[in-house]
Amino acid sequence: MDLLRFVFREYARAFIGVLALSLASAGLGVGVIAYINQRLIAGDTPVSALPGLLGLLFALLAVSLGAQLALTTLGHHFVYRLRARLVKRILDTDIERLETLGSARLLASLSSDVRNITIAFVRLPELVQGIVLTTVCAIYLAWLSPSLLAVTSVWIALTMAGGAWLVSRVYAHLHDVRESEDRLYRHFQTVIDGRKELALNRDRARRLFEGDYDEAARDYRHHVIRADTFHLSANNWTNIMMLGAIGVVFFLANGLGWADTTVAATFSLTLLFLRTPLIQAVGAWPTLTAARVAFEKLAGLTLADYRPGFPPASPEPGWRELTLEGATYRYPASDGEGFAVGPVDLTLRRGEQVFLIGGNGSGKSTLARLLAGLVEPQEGELQVDGHTVTTAERHAYRARFASVFTDFYLFDELLGPNGNAPDDTLVAAWTEHLGMTHTGALREGRIASTRLSQGQRKRLALLLAIAESRDVLLLDEWAADQDPEFRQAFYREVLPRLRDMGKTVFAISHDDQYFRHADRLLEMRNGRLMELTGAQREEASRDAVARLQRGA
Repeated sequence: MDLLRFVFREYARAFIGVLALSLASAGLGVGVIAYINQRLIAGDTPVSALPGLLGLLFALLAVSLGAQLALTTLGHHFVYRLRARLVKRILDTDIERLETLGSARLLASLSSDVRNITIAFVRLPELVQGIVLTTVCAIYLAWLSPSLLAVTSVWIALTMAGGAWLVSRVYAHLHDVRESEDRLYRHFQTVIDGRKELALNRDRARRLFEGDYDEAARDYRHHVIRADTFHLSANNWTNIMMLGAIGVVFFLANGLGWADTTVAATFSLTLLFLRTPLIQAVGAWPTLTAARVAFEKLAGLTLADYRPGFPPASPEPGWRELTLEGATYRYPASDGEGFAVGPVDLTLRRGEQVFLIGGNGSGKSTLARLLAGLVEPQEGELQVDGHTVTTAERHAYRARFASVFTDFYLFDELLGPNGNAPDDTLVAAWTEHLGMTHTGALREGRIASTRLSQGQRKRLALLLAIAESRDVLLLDEWAADQDPEFRQAFYREVLPRLRDMGKTVFAISHDDQYFRHADRLLEMRNGRLMELTGAQREEASRDAVARLQRGA
């Protein structure tokens, strides 16, 4: 019903048209049965009736096929739209919500949930045809013999009730199957992302395979076998009970005299005609229950509401200062209060090159996210030249930033300002500055190969960020994976070139020997921010590690 309601809401006119075709198909099906009853069973001229029968059969074939194709085509359009809306909602959802969900759960929804809804829509014609045909045939049978129809209806009701109970068990196991799929996706991701570590440590690989993975796989197998068992039982139950209904009809007609042989034959013919649609409808029902589970899983993601399009996010030019004023952010924790960053007071001035240092878990990356507008302060404000950035203005604010985070993703296409083509002269110059000219990684504005070292991949990521021509570059330990020669070139050559371009650089760094190249040096410690000046800055520049260890 969730699927039907959703389709009717999104494609009301088209769905009504498809239902009209289904009704026409059902009417023609009953017409064929009535024609056989009047002209071939009870009539006296079966030879002359043959052309009419062939004509009705051809019309039934054409209309039935048209109804099924129309509904199937509508279904695929619907699934295309559903998948597009889901991807757009993910793109519009806050970073912290996506990280809470995890990539495995999102991938499971994009693949398994959308696939289950697709399968349900492909099988939906069978359910619609079965319901419509049953309704129309029941009207015709009521006209022939109300008493026979009453007994037959009770029999079929018992048949469908038994099938419904079996299908309910299918639904219960499909729900558990879907939960098992989430766990399997997490283990698949572990196998892929941890492939190097697992290749080195076969004991860990064995424990993963024989423990976590095998437990989830066995659980999946158990529930999917149970689901298939109840599904097949529902099909067989319906099949056998429909054959039994024919026997009941002839018993009532011939044994108790409720109707003549002609009516009994017509009833039997109609039940045989309905047998396949009803079995298909029962067979389609588990796919609809799987779609119901999928809709529940999608709803449980709690993603952002769907908003069509990507409104232009052009920030106001000519800004002077970006400010965090009393900004705080606290991570949730199951056993009490989580780690907190802030309150933070920070002003980043246009054209500055600011370095941030701090130990692991001190809140450096969270501060960078707050400054870039990727997460919203739970308290305090984010400002541009004294103006508080509202939620509606957040996308425009983010458009000032380009970044290379430690967990960056390397896209394969270079984009310029506002998503347009990049400046070829700028790209060529910076390809040379970053030492990537002879790697063959770039070809016609795209990254042709990513089989590079991590340092080279970071250089390409920086090239992509520079090509976007945004005001602020946010670099999270960018130089950590560079060789000593290029690390020196980064601080002595790359940063001055960025300054000459008017870029503002906010860099997380631990390279104390290069701190002198920064306009300002900041430090995060236990979620609190301070600026190092004078003797503190000189001490950090001599030995940042020793300073952090002493807790100065």
